[in-house]
Amino acid sequence: MPDYRTTIGLEIHAHLKTASKMFDGCPANYAGAEPNTFVSVVSLGLPGALPVVNQRAVELAALTGLALNCTVNQRSVFSRKSYLYPDLVKGFQISQYDEPLCSDGWLTIRTPAGELRRIGIERLHIEEDTGRLVHAADDSSLIDYNRAGMPLMEIVSRPEIASPEEARLYFEKMRQVLVWIGVNSGNLEEGALRCDANVSVRPVGQAHYGAKVEIKNINSFRFVERALAYEIQRQIRVLDAGGTIFQETRGWDEARSETVGQRSKEHAHDYRYFPEPDIPPLVFDAAWIEAHRAALPELPDARRDRFETAYGLSFQDADLLTLERPVADYYEAAVAASGSPKEVANWILNEGFRLLKERGEAAARLTERMPVAHLAAVLDLVAQGTVTRTVAKQVFELSFDTGTAPARLVAERGLAQISDSDAMLTVVQQVLADAKAAKAIAEYRGGKVSAVQFLVGMVMKATKGQANPQVTRELLEQELLSRP
Repeated sequence: MPDYRTTIGLEIHAHLKTASKMFDGCPANYAGAEPNTFVSVVSLGLPGALPVVNQRAVELAALTGLALNCTVNQRSVFSRKSYLYPDLVKGFQISQYDEPLCSDGWLTIRTPAGELRRIGIERLHIEEDTGRLVHAADDSSLIDYNRAGMPLMEIVSRPEIASPEEARLYFEKMRQVLVWIGVNSGNLEEGALRCDANVSVRPVGQAHYGAKVEIKNINSFRFVERALAYEIQRQIRVLDAGGTIFQETRGWDEARSETVGQRSKEHAHDYRYFPEPDIPPLVFDAAWIEAHRAALPELPDARRDRFETAYGLSFQDADLLTLERPVADYYEAAVAASGSPKEVANWILNEGFRLLKERGEAAARLTERMPVAHLAAVLDLVAQGTVTRTVAKQVFELSFDTGTAPARLVAERGLAQISDSDAMLTVVQQVLADAKAAKAIAEYRGGKVSAVQFLVGMVMKATKGQANPQVTRELLEQELLSRP
């Protein structure tokens, strides 16, 4: 059997975060609303209704193109894309075709092996979203037009993705960038971000691409990888059996873990694109484009690299701290407040992320749960020797859950570090008299110096973590040397 080469391209569809829909003033915040309550004469395609372009949507799409290293074209044209489907009420979609807003960009992903892969972006264009079909248990279908007319970007990659894993990484990276610059909510479950995956296989050495199969409306990173992995193997099985792959559209059936045929795949000419007669071309001068380029924030990869060089963080730590912009902002604010880059990183990544995960909360809530001043105060309590690191973790968690200032928690709960030798000597003597300490005492006297750490741990447990570890060790060694 021949070896096969896989070619994948993704078409990512992202709602733009605007107050109104793409071509009228209908509010865009329809999430959770009753069906067909966020509609208008324009989104319902009623006769005589005329579209008016949402300027903010154009600005956000241009900003996205610049973040993705695209060229923002100085002339951009809307077109009618004609096809008949129940969720497309007008019988055509206002989209863009031969003159999109942005073109020729790229996005870099990092593979698990650490290899950097630059995936080309062919185009980014604006269009209106369709309504949503709701399929009932009795095989009937209803249509909710709340989503119809939502401002939507379609970001089309070049066919340069080589595996399902790379497709997932590209989709994840795209979400990170879109949320980072504030143009998209990143909510896959609500359909604010989804993708279509185009995939073909061909024998190694064959120059021309195999027949392209499109997998529609995938709204999960995991599903993208699973759907593509299945579809690649399906196509290989067909070819190995002497069959032919036909260009078609398929859907991913998660319950059956397989792709399912839906319809033959259309070609561009089937849509009968022609310029939208009710919307004039968009024309931008160079100054407008450069002003939006200047408005871009520092992007996640650049910020990660700066965290490595400026703060001495490892790649892994810097990468985790820049997955989401609110966390990166929080980290830098905490460093400015405490002056301890590595300590701040350790507390956020270990205690902060642990507590967020246990409470089932998003990383962006860290700022609310543990204000920068409270995190800086915890670090200060440890640095001054007011509390031990063990107790500091308790204080961090209490402050995280209650919102109480760390210093107040230490004072009210009597959590200050015990460093007084006289106060600790009694505890040390009690620990050495404990039968559980006998083995460690014997090992220490036998020359195994590290055995004292077990005894230190016993003292820390007895004092609920408040004993000064250094003073504890000194007292233990004194007592062990003075005893027969």
